[in-house]
Formats: sequence, C-alpha cells, structure tokens
Amino acid sequence: MSLVVDSYALGPIQTNCYVVRTARGAAEAAVIDPGGDAAALRLELAGMSARCAAILITHGHFDHLGGVADLAEGTGAAVWMPEGERALLERYPDFAPAGAPGRPYTPDHLLEGGETVEVAGIAFECVAIPGHSPAHVAYHADGCLFSGDLLFAGSVGRTDLPGSDWDTLLDSVRTLADRFPPETVVYPGHGGPTTLGAEVERNPFLAELRA
Repeated sequence: MSLVVDSYALGPIQTNCYVVRTARGAAEAAVIDPGGDAAALRLELAGMSARCAAILITHGHFDHLGGVADLAEGTGAAVWMPEGERALLERYPDFAPAGAPGRPYTPDHLLEGGETVEVAGIAFECVAIPGHSPAHVAYHADGCLFSGDLLFAGSVGRTDLPGSDWDTLLDSVRTLADRFPPETVVYPGHGGPTTLGAEVERNPFLAELRA
C-alpha cells in the first residue's frame, strides 16, 4: 500500500496539515494537525468525497490545534493526542496567543507512544519523540513519518520553549533514525517533505549524530 498524502498550510503561521488516505478515491481520511481553517479543510475533504475518520495531533502547540474543535464537531471524528499535552487543547485560550483561532476541546483518545492507531484503513504507529515539546509524538505508516515539529528539511524544532530540551530532541531523532529506514519520507509540521536519511546525513543541526 502506498499512502496518498495531501498537505495544506493552515492557520496563522501556515502549519502543515495532512490529509492521509489509502488511495485517491478512498472514502475515509485521517487528518493530522489541523492548525486552523476547518471550514476550508472540510471543503477539501468534500471535494475528495472523503469523510474525516480521525484527527491525529502530534503535540499541543497552538498552531497545530486551531482547527481541531471545529473539525471534530463538524465531522464527528475522534481526536487522538499525547496525554501529556492534553491540557493545551482542553484549556486552549490559556496557552494560545491572544486572537489565535481555535477553541478548547476534550480529546477522545490519549497516547504516550508505542500504540497503533488504526483509522481510515491505515495503521499508524505512534512513536514518542519528546524534545520540542515534552510529550510530542510522531505517526508512522507505510514509509511515511509525520514528525510534527521535531524534524524539518534542513532544520529541527525549537528548544527554547517551555518543556523543550536540546539533548532530548537529539535522542528522539536518533530513535527515529534507528527505527526506520533512511528512505522514510518525513512530513514535517512546517516546510516541505524530506527523507530521514537525507536529514541524518546533511542536516546541519544533526552534526552530533554523525560524530
């Protein structure tokens, strides 16, 4: 199976939201990190004739959560997110910048890493990857890795935020590199896709892993 991945830059800082299906024309889709513009996203799903079967969240930063409540309520889709960051969604206004779009929502399923999330005909492997945030997770299925804000093309996530840690982030990237083959396609929270091998080999922020 080769997954179909469509990307949309949503919300105030254009965070990548991914619509993932088993094939073009599939009746169901998983939506990863809907950061805003839920109405526009629902129109895109309608154009695909795909139902939003589940919403998967990599971590609790506001720019990945802005569209969660509206999308979940509008579609009836269950929300999966890291247990350690649930408060950032449940108390969204306490953590989001003033004026940021989004509302509080209570997730349906909580994750710690190590689980398999089976939605829309896809079995996503949930992997704990703390560092950018304390309970950050990634989702892997069929050679596709949705890395949130841990790893980008040529860069990595910030570690100057509450609960972030540089050494922990490096350990998480090392975990991914040890676990998945280099040709694994990385779909990050910002910017374009890359591969795990390309980042391990050339990403300037990961020089310590190559030492």
